[in-house]
Amino acid sequence: MSYCVSHGKDKVMFLTEEDLKGPSSVVLPEIEQPRGALLPNGEINWSCPCLGNAPIGPCSVEFRESLSCFHKSQSESKGSECMKEYFAMTDCFAKYPELYKRNDKDSQSLEAEKEVLDSLDEDEESSKTTISESDVSSK
Repeated sequence: MSYCVSHGKDKVMFLTEEDLKGPSSVVLPEIEQPRGALLPNGEINWSCPCLGNAPIGPCSVEFRESLSCFHKSQSESKGSECMKEYFAMTDCFAKYPELYKRNDKDSQSLEAEKEVLDSLDEDEESSKTTISESDVSSK
């Protein structure tokens, strides 16, 4: 005869040999296949441990926008149109250095990238100004 004894939060079950001879009625859940950064349908797996705490931390919005933009990028230089989102994310990361640590090499390369982006923005603005001035003078 089997019986159960409770000890606080624990329960101890005593079974007879006869109870153990029968087939088990326990149904184990199916083991889920491990997933990577992308789900089978091609969407980003925000719960992937490979992303760390970035999708749920204080910079989660910036991180998700940056990664989503990069993932959807169709340009030849993948992600080149996502620089604003990327810099918004890195600026947010800089506000929380205890959560988002980066080494000195990352910091130096980030500053260099920002300088290049700023110079590209300046060149774009000056070309717009030049075009609009020439359009006005030709009319």
